[in-house]
Amino acid sequence: MSETETGIPETALRKEELLKKTIAAYRSVVVAYSGGVDSTYLADVAHEVLGGRAELVIADSPSIPRSELAAARALARERGWNLAIIKTNEFELEEYLQNGPMRCYHCKIELFQQMEKYAKKNGVAVVAYGAIAEDALDPTRVGHQAAREHAVAAPLQEAGLSKEDIRLLSRRRKLPTAGKASFACLASRFPTGMRVSREAVSRVEQAEEVLKSLGLRQYRARHHGDLCRIEVDHADIPRLLDAGMREKIVAGCRGAGYRFVTLDLAGYRAGSSATAPEQE
Repeated sequence: MSETETGIPETALRKEELLKKTIAAYRSVVVAYSGGVDSTYLADVAHEVLGGRAELVIADSPSIPRSELAAARALARERGWNLAIIKTNEFELEEYLQNGPMRCYHCKIELFQQMEKYAKKNGVAVVAYGAIAEDALDPTRVGHQAAREHAVAAPLQEAGLSKEDIRLLSRRRKLPTAGKASFACLASRFPTGMRVSREAVSRVEQAEEVLKSLGLRQYRARHHGDLCRIEVDHADIPRLLDAGMREKIVAGCRGAGYRFVTLDLAGYRAGSSATAPEQE
């Protein structure tokens, strides 16, 4: 695989050119933006291609940490993107709160319905989201079923862009998300079948803010009732054995309302609380 002078594989650059052509054909688009690696890259390319005819929406709900929402909004302002905040009501849906295997499906249905209303109101031709090439190979990604049912475009996937491609191309665009760790909504921290609630999601958010404040990159605070199960990268496990850091984590998690705090020695694994992988 040959590389250009920038160190980016030519195949990735060709995929980006295909992505630009796909977006240009939309004439106008509203992108589901979360501040994650994939949706941020898609937002930047859409803005480059369509300018003011590229709009972004981010869903403000209890399942997104306030710090993540603030960072996503700040980046949009910095890059001059057209960003709107919309409200989604998944916490009013019993199917979502029950936290069954189809939770992500019901969440995405709510998001896409709200995006469709936004697009219709604002005269936007296409609704798009950040599914990538790998997602097409994963039948457990039930949120993507919702996208197909609502004819939501997946331009990154159509262009064959992988996570590795997107990280490399994001770095070329000087996007701060190029090396960002994977993230998923806070409801993904609950075991499948354990009911989700606003109060419990808030506890998870508080616990993870403690982990974030200690400089950990990839982490999860898995919710098991009164017990908080901490997952971090294998390389960071020795750091959590330091007495000072351990005390801060325990104090922070107990302050969030947990009675017990454990460290999972298996380390971070996407979807370890659920039957399906976490979805960005």
